[in-house]
Amino acid sequence: MNKPPYSTRPAQVLAGALPWLMKYHGQVVVVKYGGNAMTDDTLKVAFAEDIAFLRYAGFKPVVVHGGGPQISRMLDKLGIESEFRGGLRVTTPEAMDVVRMVLVGQVQRELVGLINHHGHIAVGLSGEDAGLFTAEATNTVVDGEEVDLGLVGEVARVRPEAVLDLIEAGRVPVISSVAPDEDGVVHNVNADTAAAALAVALGAQKMLVLTDVEGLYRDWPDSDDVIQEIGPDALAELMPSLDSGMVPKMKACHVAVTGGVPRATVVDGRVPHSVLLELFTDEGVGTQVLPGVETKLRKAYSYEEPETADEQEEDA
Repeated sequence: MNKPPYSTRPAQVLAGALPWLMKYHGQVVVVKYGGNAMTDDTLKVAFAEDIAFLRYAGFKPVVVHGGGPQISRMLDKLGIESEFRGGLRVTTPEAMDVVRMVLVGQVQRELVGLINHHGHIAVGLSGEDAGLFTAEATNTVVDGEEVDLGLVGEVARVRPEAVLDLIEAGRVPVISSVAPDEDGVVHNVNADTAAAALAVALGAQKMLVLTDVEGLYRDWPDSDDVIQEIGPDALAELMPSLDSGMVPKMKACHVAVTGGVPRATVVDGRVPHSVLLELFTDEGVGTQVLPGVETKLRKAYSYEEPETADEQEEDA
């Protein structure tokens, strides 16, 4: 007797996603796009496929992106020095012109194009469009002292109507994190915090923040314990001890959850299709912040970090 020419495994995988499809169908999911996922060509394509899949599965995905690596590369090419304080870029007027050009004219356009390979569904916006974001200049504290970050702002007000209109029309908004202040001066807004503010304003059901690590480590670098789940109060207690690069991401998750978003997750964006893995599996691929839970730990995985496209070229 011959074996059937098909496997039931794909059907089992799809059936396993049913609870999550039911939970998030018709719901807004805000995804902050960044890290390796926006620099490695294979990961870029996988991310665009994930977002298109969500749209066709009946979700309402909204993407907010930064562009740190691309901005740094362009600033270096133009001979403009990059400086970071407390995990945030110091932005001079000269650098702001480059930030705006790279985010809106390069990163956004590429991502919109990749998503639109799967149908004409993605539309690019920035915080300047239709008054989406109003920025307020902000500084940061480093070693107990306030540091001037230049034209860096945080989102003081969100007018979500333009995004809501696009969502209801079946579009996927792709939003660059630049925004004017009350006087019209454009600021560089951290994409993590912009995503959190937008998720709250949209009443999102979930927010994902892509990063280049496996999740939030309990005691980095002295422990390989990764926090799988944590409540907002416990996260607030941990915040002062976090590595500067993780602070904006975890702060964004805290802001989202305390603002009414049921779940916010830092996701390992080095893993292809990490958005789908996080949304459609019980295990997920990162650290989830949600109210009313005890801190849950797991050991870091032992898999090797996936090679970037450049590394694969060097190996060839």
